[in-house]
Amino acid sequence: MLPLSYYQNEDVLFLARDLLGKKLTTQFNNEVTAALITETEAYVGETDKASHAYGGRRTRRTEVMYRAGGVSYVYLCYGMHNMFNIVTGASGVPHAILIRGVKLVEGMEIAMRRTGKELKKDEKINGPGNVTKSMGISREHNGLSLTGEIIYLEKTRMIIPPEEIIVSARIGVSYAGNDALLPYRFRLK
Repeated sequence: MLPLSYYQNEDVLFLARDLLGKKLTTQFNNEVTAALITETEAYVGETDKASHAYGGRRTRRTEVMYRAGGVSYVYLCYGMHNMFNIVTGASGVPHAILIRGVKLVEGMEIAMRRTGKELKKDEKINGPGNVTKSMGISREHNGLSLTGEIIYLEKTRMIIPPEEIIVSARIGVSYAGNDALLPYRFRLK
């Protein structure tokens, strides 16, 4: 399991890249699902126009982003999709990383039941709404410690060479103007 100190690294862009290949596990209702992270997006706190905390916004929804790194930030998007983020950095600095894609390594049948979709072995699950649905993550998991037994991340033996990582602009944040063009999206080729 990744230690709390890992999440409290203040370089959210480093962490967004470093999370690629880490194993995300959910364990609740007597069901375990695990997946390798294949795509992330970084949100750089109060100065990032794409961040929910831009300009120092503190609302009931964003308050969890201001906690010390190592907790989940799960919110509803478009009134239908739960989005799973990892809060990073120091307390009071609202950095977060959206998990956009995974590859299941355990619990394929569980994920298929949750999503109602047929999944093939080694198939990537793309889109943050699909990730949360397949992993069983909901808003009830908002603010949950990632060093507990319900949702946690682990290192793997995977070594990812830099040339295997695609860096690009984020998706779906055109309202952020120039900040939407920042190279804060990381994914495996």
